[in-house]
Formats: sequence, structure tokens, C-alpha cells
Amino acid sequence: MRTVFCLIALVFMCNGISGLLLPGLRYASRDAPLSWFSRVRRQPLLTHRVIDINQDCFMVTSEEGELFFKSPTDDPVVCGIYMIAEPDKRIQVTFNYLDVPCDNGGLVAWIDGWELNGQVWPADSWDDDRMIESCDRRPQRKLVSRQNAALIQYRVPARGKGFAVTIRHLKNTRPCNLMLFGAEGVYTLRNHGEAGNCSIIAISPTTVRVLDLNVGQTLKRDTLLEMETGTIHRCTKRGLPDYVDIGGASGLDHTRMEVFDSLCGLDSIEGHRPISIACEDTVVRLVSAGRYQNSVTLAFSPLPMEHIEHADLICGLNDI
Repeated sequence: MRTVFCLIALVFMCNGISGLLLPGLRYASRDAPLSWFSRVRRQPLLTHRVIDINQDCFMVTSEEGELFFKSPTDDPVVCGIYMIAEPDKRIQVTFNYLDVPCDNGGLVAWIDGWELNGQVWPADSWDDDRMIESCDRRPQRKLVSRQNAALIQYRVPARGKGFAVTIRHLKNTRPCNLMLFGAEGVYTLRNHGEAGNCSIIAISPTTVRVLDLNVGQTLKRDTLLEMETGTIHRCTKRGLPDYVDIGGASGLDHTRMEVFDSLCGLDSIEGHRPISIACEDTVVRLVSAGRYQNSVTLAFSPLPMEHIEHADLICGLNDI
């Protein structure tokens, strides 16, 4: 797990939070600038933890508990709490109190998902309900994410002012978008018979193997085909409406992903050749028109550094 959060820290070090909801503001600075790596690190158990802006301005945490923040300065510093849970969980945040004056530009923003470098995840289903901005008065209701990642951005330019939140992880019975802690494990994407897009994003170069594929074949009334079609490749070029893209991206917005292959069909035979993705983020995106019960089961494993130059997809080569 330590390796995983180091990878996440590396992403922050290269990009940084853009302040999408709090634009035009400067970030934390001191006489000697702090490195991104020192400000983004995995946190211990969060029970009654006080945020130190000098160390935790950009914080990634997978723990439940209570977080307190009290501003030590009047500077308009923008910081973020990046929360992530297990893939089958959702994140619930309750504001226990909020004392952030609006009149001097203070603001706290809840984001259902992650934002980094001007990109949001998941990008397919953005709407106004995924963003809640507050100052002076705390949100009265509990804020619950639709997937296993959420973010609190805040700017408190008033010494002694701040907020407190309680973080809980709730069971998600119908996960659609999954952000992975690390590039290892077996996961299944399902559309649950609905139209729309679902995705898995792993923040690292990854090897992906398709273990089971049922996309564009099983009707919603549960009528199965008598014979398997096998894996059909390049389904988007064939004009098929249901498919799964496998590829990578150079940021959180997986709608901008580079696609190595688009698959569909009915295939339960394991042992397909794994696909190696040498990108900042590895992305699997299931696109469904709503007629079929689509699912794809995949095994993820880390891509060794010595294999990166021979990967099936290396992001950015088309830009050279």
C-alpha cells in the first residue's frame, strides 16, 4: 500500500491541484517552497486528526475518522483532502462544524470524485449535484459520493477559522466507476442493464488481462446466446454500440484516453494475452447503450519498469 500512495504522490508532484472550483488563487508557499512529495502522503488513522497545513495541504487518505482544520494564517491558500476507499465502497462526509467567513473569500468545496490539474474523475457523469460549495454555514446533509473517491478543496484566509468533518466508508452495491489503490487484483465492471459509461482507473502503468467478457450479447430479459462469439476486436470501428475500451490517459479525464483496443462479444475463456499499458493512468471504460447486461472481468498487475519501453501502448507517442 505504501508503494501505491507513493505513486499517487508522484502524480501530484508532476501536476498539482488546479483549484478548479477555487480558481485564480495561489497555493501554499513559504520562504523555502515545499515539494509536492512532502505535502502529499498517506495518513495514519484519522481519529481526531488535526490537519497541519505545512505538511498536509495536499493530503491523500484511505482512512475513516474525523479531521479538523484551523487556519494558521490569513493567506488565501488552496488545499485539498483527497479521499479514497475500497472499490466497492462510497465515501460519506459529514461537516460537524464550519466556521469559514465568506466576506474575505473563504470557501470549502465538496467534489464527488477527484479533480487534478483541471481534470475531473469520473468525467462521464458530471452534474451540479457533484459539487457543493459552502462558507459561513455548513452543509446540513451528509454528502455521499457515487464511487470510491471524493475530494474536499478549501481556502480559509482567516487565522483561527476552519472546519471539522467525519469521513465514513459505505457499502456500494452497484459500483460503476472504480479508482484502484494499486495496479493489482481482479475487478468486474457492470452496467447493471443501464445506458451509460462505467470505468476503472488505476493511477500507474499496468498490465491488464481480460478474464471474462460479456458485452453486447446478453439481453436485459436475461436471454443468453447459445454459443459464445469469442472476443470481437475493434468494436467501435465496426459501429457496435456496446464495447469496452482498454487503454491509458495522461490525466484523470478518461474521456481523453488513448485506446489500444475496443472489445465486445461473449467469451469466458481465460488465458488471453495480457495488454501492457505504459501511461500515467491505466483506463478500462465500458460503454453501454442500455439494451444489454454488460460485464467484463479483468485482472490487473503492475507493469515492471523494464517492460515499459516494450508496452503495447505508451501514451503520448502520437504527440511526438
